[in-house]
Amino acid sequence: MKKTILFGIFHLMAVPLLFAGGILTNANQSAQYVRMLSRNASIQVDAVYFNPAGVVKLEDGFHFALNNQSIFQTKTIENRFPLLNTSTYKGDVSVPVFPSGFAVYKRDKLALSFGFGPNSGGGTAEYNTGLPSFETSIAQIPLNLREAGIEADAYSADLYFNGESVFWGGQFNLSWAFSDVVSGAVGVRMILAGNDYQGHIKRVSVITGGESVLVKDLMTGLAAQASAGATAFGNYPASAPMPDALAAQYGFPTGTTFGVAASVMSGKAAQATASAAAAADRYVDLEQKGTGFTPIIGLDIQPSDKLNIGLKYEFKTKLEMENHTEQDDLGVYPDGAKFRNDLPAILTAGVDYKLLDNFRISGSFNHYFDQGADWAGKEDEIDKNLYELALGMEYQLTDKTAVSAGVMHSETGVGQGYQTDIGYSLSSNTVGFGMQFHINDRFDLDLGGLFTVYRPSGKEITYMNGDKNLGTYKEIYSKTNLDFAIGLTYHLFN
Repeated sequence: MKKTILFGIFHLMAVPLLFAGGILTNANQSAQYVRMLSRNASIQVDAVYFNPAGVVKLEDGFHFALNNQSIFQTKTIENRFPLLNTSTYKGDVSVPVFPSGFAVYKRDKLALSFGFGPNSGGGTAEYNTGLPSFETSIAQIPLNLREAGIEADAYSADLYFNGESVFWGGQFNLSWAFSDVVSGAVGVRMILAGNDYQGHIKRVSVITGGESVLVKDLMTGLAAQASAGATAFGNYPASAPMPDALAAQYGFPTGTTFGVAASVMSGKAAQATASAAAAADRYVDLEQKGTGFTPIIGLDIQPSDKLNIGLKYEFKTKLEMENHTEQDDLGVYPDGAKFRNDLPAILTAGVDYKLLDNFRISGSFNHYFDQGADWAGKEDEIDKNLYELALGMEYQLTDKTAVSAGVMHSETGVGQGYQTDIGYSLSSNTVGFGMQFHINDRFDLDLGGLFTVYRPSGKEITYMNGDKNLGTYKEIYSKTNLDFAIGLTYHLFN
């Protein structure tokens, strides 16, 4: 049994905790987005994020908005490798607090704006039963022991991982109205990225003789027996042949010399000692931190009172993460080691059209340049860039109340080589709905909810045990996502 079979659980550390948006980007930055799903042509306060050139359409004065979302996601992996104790693995992501906020100062043709929110991650993922990528190796231990002549009927292990990930973004924009029709914006977002992980692999055991035995203890005992045999055989002349009965007792062919037997038993002792060390309890506790900057440019075009068009381009965020390791029993996350985890460039476009005085529709398009990001080689497994298409509508019931709904389709472009149980990207369809309440001239309240259904993806995996092919079996990835949002907007007019 090799040390590397226990590494898989901690590769989860590369996994972001994602919601609406691209592979690494959270687009769900406001309650208005949750209830409508199309905001790329917004000229309300959340335009700070979605359409920064559009904030010049606000009335002169100060505008503030604070939003929170509660997000619940379930990730499910089904693996049909027959040696596993279970075929289904679930990970729960719970984010009760997912805040974002915006502030705008508008005067004449100039607008200065600021926004903050989790641009990636923002939640806690907990896996109480592990994942097949590392348990498939543990599941082979009984097979290996039986082939070595040791009774072993089943296995068990205490596998746990908890990860918290959030990439906070603080964005500043300067917007200017070149005319009544065209306005532009330039901005920059500072990303403060942080991951915090704890995990363990404990009590790797097998059932032998009807009892559960720690593999570490079993291997330590076998190492002691083999070492004792090597010592005993070493007391005889190396060239002397072993008696046939003694050779048979230890599984050696007739004519084996004591020197050969001592060497073989010494090798078995070393192998068993290494296996015992690999099966010992192991813990990992570390943080990963990084800082990056995202230049942003935007353009807003309003040919008429009924039509508004928003365009935005976010440049790639070069993001280098560094390990701050408290404990790493596996020796795979050395303190101070660095790796790239860029946020890709994004092109967005939106159109908002007022069909009636009390009814408007909105369309949005997002294109994520995933192939241009540096993900430490993972980007090579991307066949095409991810894109999103959204359609939203809002109906003004009264002067005080509006209802809205939206649909969105996200199409991932990752290849089969990208997909693993540790990190996968799925195409999806999302529906959103909600209401806006105009409390008075200063306050607006937004409520929304969305539900995302992901299209499952699977691949065939061939499992090997040394040189022996154990067969090819399917692994299927799926997940669901539920989001509730509330937002409060305050206007302080000049």
